[in-house]
Amino acid sequence: MTKHKIKIVYQGDESIRLDKHLANLRLQELPSRSFIESLIAEDRILVNNIPVKKSYPLSLGDEITLNLPPPPDYVLKPQDIPLDVVYEDEDLAVINKAAGMIVHPGHGNPDGTLVNAILHRFTDHLSSGRDPNRPGIVHRLDRGTTGLIIIAKNDLTQVALNHMFAKREIKKTYLAITTGIPDPPEGTMECYISRSLSNPRQMCVSDHGKWAVSHYKVIKYYHYFAVVKVMLETGRMHQIRVQFAAHHLPLLGDLLYNTRRYVHSTIPQNMKRKTTELLTTHLLRQALHAWRLEFNHPISGKPLDLFAPLPDDLLYTLDWLQRYFAIDTDSRLFNLILEENRKW
Repeated sequence: MTKHKIKIVYQGDESIRLDKHLANLRLQELPSRSFIESLIAEDRILVNNIPVKKSYPLSLGDEITLNLPPPPDYVLKPQDIPLDVVYEDEDLAVINKAAGMIVHPGHGNPDGTLVNAILHRFTDHLSSGRDPNRPGIVHRLDRGTTGLIIIAKNDLTQVALNHMFAKREIKKTYLAITTGIPDPPEGTMECYISRSLSNPRQMCVSDHGKWAVSHYKVIKYYHYFAVVKVMLETGRMHQIRVQFAAHHLPLLGDLLYNTRRYVHSTIPQNMKRKTTELLTTHLLRQALHAWRLEFNHPISGKPLDLFAPLPDDLLYTLDWLQRYFAIDTDSRLFNLILEENRKW
């Protein structure tokens, strides 16, 4: 079996031990410090193509190569995990995914995923998917992102949905809370996105990679923050999170592209303690919600316009922003969204 290879370029200003740096990256493929140490001992981790000790001090520009053993073959098992099914017929279902749920099994996450849940809920009524470990899966949402995701219940629907996504015939709208206020308040973000050389968990704006297009509009202003509606024209990994972070507007609560220190740098001194409490007690993930899906049913052609209510942690965050950072301006669209949320 071929090994799974990952390359990382160290870009830190100060030297750091190899094992500590790899642990700090929190890669899914490196679940523990002891696993990292075992790979180093087996010469599976090289620096500049040379085996080194775990205490090796990294310098700027060092290239780390991880030669990982192949991931185990997963035995997919149905698990009785609660699902919020927004829409269902004989061909597809639309799920309102909860925060923290991973879409499909992977290295370090063999179960407890959306796939395990839909295997239990829909039994044999799922497409085979593009990958044997991903039955029914047509597209993905990040672990911390909540909201709507489509499940294909047969192969004909899967093929049709793949075609529709490729032709951008499925309109996806997200709601996000940004650290900072977009200027202009409405526009389009376009760039290439590729995987970061310094941290394989991250994506970054690049001069190569995959073209990404997002249209946004501010629908609610606060002092130092904003609620933004984002319509995706493309669907790249971490697209919204990367593009807003590149414009110095990282999503509130995003542990990968934002930091508590950065949020603190944008707000008054007397609000730092309250903000820390929010980000350590109530909002434990990026403030991003896949709010709306609009598309014609791939088999019947019936128009579908589906919504997912805002989850409790985002509602709490909005109340918190209103309490401490309110601006006396009204937003009709934002008020309509909250009104619809109360109906759900």
